[in-house]
Amino acid sequence: MFAPEVVQVIPHENYIVEILFQDGKIVYYDVGSLLEKGVFKKLKDVDFYKSRCTVMNHTLAWDLSGEYNPRNCIDVDPDVLYSI
Repeated sequence: MFAPEVVQVIPHENYIVEILFQDGKIVYYDVGSLLEKGVFKKLKDVDFYKSRCTVMNHTLAWDLSGEYNPRNCIDVDPDVLYSI
């Protein structure tokens, strides 16, 4: 079974994240729909959204601690991202 892996993310304005997968596929993910849901509310802070956007656990993530601890982040299932 194929497991998509994110290799690079680039946060853009208006909560759009450009995502590059290991096979070369590129998707644009609109994070805006998540901003009112649970832990994703932290992303309303535009500085946090942009500065903490990264790749962790082989997917799009936001580092919560500033220490790049893969257990302390907000992430999105790579299968969901790949299917866009």
